[in-house]
Amino acid sequence: MHRGANSMGGTTGYLEALLLACCFVQVTVAVVNLNLVRILDWRADVERMSPLVREVFHIHAFFVSLTLLLFAVLTWRFANVMATGGEPTAAWLAGAMGLFWGIRTLMQWFYYSPSHWRGQTGRTVIHWMLTVVYGAMTITYLIAASR
Repeated sequence: MHRGANSMGGTTGYLEALLLACCFVQVTVAVVNLNLVRILDWRADVERMSPLVREVFHIHAFFVSLTLLLFAVLTWRFANVMATGGEPTAAWLAGAMGLFWGIRTLMQWFYYSPSHWRGQTGRTVIHWMLTVVYGAMTITYLIAASR
């Protein structure tokens, strides 16, 4: 991966480091997503689904994870270009990823029922952690897109 002369200096270097952190988070979310049935003990729930709904569930989980892995790879490869700015394609990629994570952040609050976490300390902590992490990725990518 080519790094420019100022790749880790100043605000560009800081933004590049944040973009690289986004790579790690996206790979982590992709792996967790592929294991949610086991992690959340949903096996019985998934088995009760009709075959079509179960297949769609598994395919969607796979493609969400694949999308996140592609985001991570593209960000890893072009983090310096996104952080430096001046390249329209990199700005569009960063903007699209920022939009994706922005919508995901909003869904954390406006789609999921609060009954899933309210009154449950562990789930409330996870809810807030996801909000902060997804929000931080939104901001990071949108800053990169604006350069």
